Amino acid sequence: MMKLMRSRALIRVAALCAIALASWLWMPPAHALTEIKLFDISYEECSEEIAEGAVTSDGSGSAANCFIVSGKTKNTSGKTVYDADIFGRIYDANNNNVLPNRTRLGNIEEVPPGIGNFSIRISVAATLPTPLKLKKFKARGFGARVKILLPD
Repeated sequence: MMKLMRSRALIRVAALCAIALASWLWMPPAHALTEIKLFDISYEECSEEIAEGAVTSDGSGSAANCFIVSGKTKNTSGKTVYDADIFGRIYDANNNNVLPNRTRLGNIEEVPPGIGNFSIRISVAATLPTPLKLKKFKARGFGARVKILLPD
């Protein structure tokens, strides 16, 4: 009886090891995040056609000012970086964080090696005083396109 219990336990352990090994072998490759330096960051008000219908990001429907934040990218990886998320902090003239619940501000689809340009659109509540202060901007992306597979 004891021998039978040991055999079953050994079979279970072997099956779990086989499943773990199989899942490891079939796992898609992980692409490490690549840091992208952002510099020469500035902003300007949106043109009328871009700003039309701007509302605050909190979904309240309050009036908002539209701005285009732009700057330069520096990709030292030697390879194109894809789907780079832009992170940073934006403060109003009174040093209040204008997007307190967000540090991810946008996305750059492709960042080629070397120096490049980027721009993103942001909406800021119209009641917040300008000039805006842009701090701690950086980006991180992937060495290959990120594919999201959705079930049918």
